[in-house]
Amino acid sequence: MGFPEVRPRRLRRTPAMRRLVSETHVQPSNLILPMFVKEGLTEPRPITSLPGVVQHSRESLRKAATEAVSEGVGGIMLFGVPERRDETGSGGIDPDGILNVAIRDVVAEVGDDTVVMGDLCLDEFTSHGHCGLLADDGSVDNDATLKQYELMALAQAEAGAHVLGPSGMMDGQVGVVRRALDKAGHTDVALLAYAVKYASAFYGPFREAVESALVGDRKTYQQDPANVREALREVALDVEEGADMVMVKPALPYLDVLARVAEMVDVPVAAYQVSGEYAMVEAAVANGWLERDRVVLETLTSIRRAGAQLILTYWASDAARLLRRL
Repeated sequence: MGFPEVRPRRLRRTPAMRRLVSETHVQPSNLILPMFVKEGLTEPRPITSLPGVVQHSRESLRKAATEAVSEGVGGIMLFGVPERRDETGSGGIDPDGILNVAIRDVVAEVGDDTVVMGDLCLDEFTSHGHCGLLADDGSVDNDATLKQYELMALAQAEAGAHVLGPSGMMDGQVGVVRRALDKAGHTDVALLAYAVKYASAFYGPFREAVESALVGDRKTYQQDPANVREALREVALDVEEGADMVMVKPALPYLDVLARVAEMVDVPVAAYQVSGEYAMVEAAVANGWLERDRVVLETLTSIRRAGAQLILTYWASDAARLLRRL
């Protein structure tokens, strides 16, 4: 049978009909809000390349976390911006370092009402801006870095983080962190592995947000944007090493990879709608070229449709409000 008997438009006729047959749904609980906290601030500081996003003070972070919980956001991912950095990123390991202090602050504020996550990477804390320790020749020393990740993981777990996000793309990072946590008795702390993290040009605004000191690039440890099989191999390794969840980053330029990952694993899959994706839309909206609310929800729906159960997005709280109005 075909037209005129078959008329697909019947199921698009009214908003109620479209809601009834919608195949993909985004809920506030699917969304994770990345948040930045800067040591020494007394009030929030705007990030120029991320309109609407700020570096928080400890006080404003607690307030914003409470607001995110009230909007129904599923989780919060915390990033720390220290006043001082060194070669080894010791601020990420220090119990009194800004990220660990922020984790304690947020957990004390919201408890188990949302999932509090800590970014487990050294790049915000190193004077050279790389995600690991440097060897004498200037390359990133994978195995030496893993030892620092163990210590950083323990510091975040002891601060109260529910989930840790190993994001440095060091070989073996998930297994090393899992074993360290379990040995120390932190068996309930989950790992959201940045299993597929491409050496992307879309990270620029994030580097402003964390005041990155990086010179050069991270192509020796982040993945080649041209490769899919490599990404799937990384996912398989991370799941084997004990990842409770896996992530694809960025999201929109890699929806094909996201779909492949979602098909191959039996753990929850996340995608990170990164700073450059956010900034592009906000810039177009500021110029009157795009309708913000519709574009925000359309991008999130596309990421869900491709297979992400969880979406890290700077629009998490805004999107949660929009979704409640639908």
